[in-house]
Amino acid sequence: MMEKTVRRGTRTGFTTGACSAAAAAAAVQGLVHGTVPDAVDCLLPNGDAVRFTVHDGRCDGTTAHAMVIKDAGDDPDCTDKAHLTADVRTLPGQPGVVCLRGGLGIGTVTMAGLGLEVGGPAINPVPRRNIESNVRAAAGALLEHTGLAITLSVPQGVEMAKKTLNARLGIVGGISILGTTGIVKPYSTAAYRASVVQGIQVAATLGHGVVVLTTGGRTEQFTMKERPDLPPACFVQMGDFLRYALDEAVAQGLRQVVIGGMVGKLTKIAQGETITHAHRAEVDTQLLADLAASLGAPPADCAAIAAAETARFAAERMEALGLSAPFHTALARAVVRTLMAPARYGGQFQLHVLVCDFDGRKVAEAFSHD
Repeated sequence: MMEKTVRRGTRTGFTTGACSAAAAAAAVQGLVHGTVPDAVDCLLPNGDAVRFTVHDGRCDGTTAHAMVIKDAGDDPDCTDKAHLTADVRTLPGQPGVVCLRGGLGIGTVTMAGLGLEVGGPAINPVPRRNIESNVRAAAGALLEHTGLAITLSVPQGVEMAKKTLNARLGIVGGISILGTTGIVKPYSTAAYRASVVQGIQVAATLGHGVVVLTTGGRTEQFTMKERPDLPPACFVQMGDFLRYALDEAVAQGLRQVVIGGMVGKLTKIAQGETITHAHRAEVDTQLLADLAASLGAPPADCAAIAAAETARFAAERMEALGLSAPFHTALARAVVRTLMAPARYGGQFQLHVLVCDFDGRKVAEAFSHD
């Protein structure tokens, strides 16, 4: 675990959408002026104007090519240093038309629920509008005489996509062009939050009426074994973003929610935390001590659990006492009580909590009665 005193980087970067818009605008300027510029000013979706360095610019009168290298700043983004590339050609006889296409390394949408055309390129609505806006600004009077076809590509996109959730969301063959502001914030939670919401939207289109929310890869593997009846797209790694996940499940009308987790995250949920990151709130070990006491654990053990720094200590102490299953069951029931309270999500869906140990083995479960 990262020490709380470690200072994370603060340098911002730019989204794939912003870099694509800059590359497309630079290529269009090449058509207009006969030479692709070495740098281009691009208006981001948030209204900021940013200058991007342009690479590999070339044009021949009816086609042009430009590339912008993505700088993700201090964000640990798998698309950092991606080559966002735009190839533009004129469309004679189609004045005013701007046609945006996906090339090598841009994913193809194969499932509904993303707000994108099935069979089309994975270029999200905000960056799509931003790219077209910058293209039209760069083209100016050129569009009075001809249309423009812009093909975006990312040579490394196929490999980069393997490190994303795209395949789970039904986006195959490459990365997505993303970005609602154009800016990537360091260690951005917004991007992951957005992927969680998008995953739940996809799950809602599948007709099963259920989404399985997990806190990470290990708990997802565990829940997949417990629910082999469900396709992979019904499983969403929500990470620390419980509130966003549950709010979206409600918004999508899902009637059953399954939460899979281990003792640490589940304790935070039981104590009422809806953002469960380690730096957001401490684990309430007194809650765990009270659960242990309710099961007849000796006072000395309960006191040790209350004084411990981690929830794992409680799980291991209760296992040593032969009370692991009832302890985890009590914790799962506490999660149900907290989340299904009338002031929270009571009556909005059925809740099933699955608990695994640190080796991914099932130790308990609990159900709501809604």
